[in-house]
Amino acid sequence: MTRIAQNRSRLALGAAGLLILGAAVGVAVVRVLPAGETSPAAQAPERRVLYWYDPMAPDRHFDAPGKSPFMDMPLVPRYADEAEAGQQAGVRIDPALTQALGARYAVVQRGVLAGDLTVTAVVDFNQRDVAVVQARAGGFVQRVYGRAPGDVIAAGAPLADLLVPEWGGAQAEYLAVRSAGDPRLVQAARQRLLLLGMPEALISAVERSGRPRTTVTVTSPSGGVIRTLSVRAGMTVSQGQTLAEVNGLSTVWLNAAVPEAQASRLRVGQAVEVTFVGFPGERFSGRLGALLPEVSGDSRTLTARVELANRGGRLRPGMFGQVVFGGGTEETLLVPSEAVIRTGTRTLVMLAEGDGRYRAAEVRIGREAGGQTQILQGLAEGERVVASGQFLIDSEASLSGVAVRPLSGTAASPRPAQASGHAGHGGAH
Repeated sequence: MTRIAQNRSRLALGAAGLLILGAAVGVAVVRVLPAGETSPAAQAPERRVLYWYDPMAPDRHFDAPGKSPFMDMPLVPRYADEAEAGQQAGVRIDPALTQALGARYAVVQRGVLAGDLTVTAVVDFNQRDVAVVQARAGGFVQRVYGRAPGDVIAAGAPLADLLVPEWGGAQAEYLAVRSAGDPRLVQAARQRLLLLGMPEALISAVERSGRPRTTVTVTSPSGGVIRTLSVRAGMTVSQGQTLAEVNGLSTVWLNAAVPEAQASRLRVGQAVEVTFVGFPGERFSGRLGALLPEVSGDSRTLTARVELANRGGRLRPGMFGQVVFGGGTEETLLVPSEAVIRTGTRTLVMLAEGDGRYRAAEVRIGREAGGQTQILQGLAEGERVVASGQFLIDSEASLSGVAVRPLSGTAASPRPAQASGHAGHGGAH
């Protein structure tokens, strides 16, 4: 019992010694720290959580921790300091990896977009060159000259002979007045014949022959193709009735279907070149005459009308051709078309910032031709963009939550990127 009591006394003395030593060390530490400074444990600030997310679906954000609804795994917090660091630094990828993937780069530079626009076109009649043949008085068709719609005729070609009985009496009175010799009466009688619709050639024939002529030959006032012909032998016609329509062929229209998105490039009066399948190797020159105001609802195209000279009548309505509208000469910022990422909600390019770092930048694009795309906003001359392999880099940037540089070119607000082609709350694409 005496030995046990001795052991207990020793343990109590040891414990008391340890307490005294700890208090002394604490006092010493407090004395070493400068005034107003706390211990390192008290210095560490609490990290602010922006949101929680699933690493397999980084575009979906959650306000509280828990299990992911997509995968059997807990949600991961995204801290404010991580977002700021990611925004400033972009994403870094091992240069050896990008080299193995065959990534290529291009420099944003100024140039003239090879902007020739080629569209299909169809030859049509020139609707401004139409002659309408009408009956000047009521009568009967005595003879037709074997014409039919589609026939090509020359100016002055006969179409039909009409018998006009009421002209006989007026011509007889005119001949009687002429024999009287009063110039004033002769002039008045002749004017009456013109008002009845008699052609000048018919009146001159009556004056030469001295006999009434009640049969008149209706001729075509101009050359071209007969579009309609509504006169037949033996039929009765009334005054003002349309007998035929003749469309001229000296010029033709070429109606080109221009995509709605490209219509702003065209200007009335600009020169065009036309080729036809029927005339291989031959080019026709013309000018854009009009841009029709109506857009086709099915094809979303406008009709550009080009007027072409038709020498020899070789161009026939219905023929297919190709119209080449010349491009502009103004310099603009250009990048390879393959460098542009279209997500459906915005358009991006991947910037190569050096030292293996990359960052997505939103851009506004214009026309595209010859493998080059016009940049209207979002990039500056001399910046480097990724021309191939950008989808892999964009995917890596989306998983890392890297913010996208907006169109203004300034730093974006802390907002993570998301995978190309998808849209979600807080996503960059």
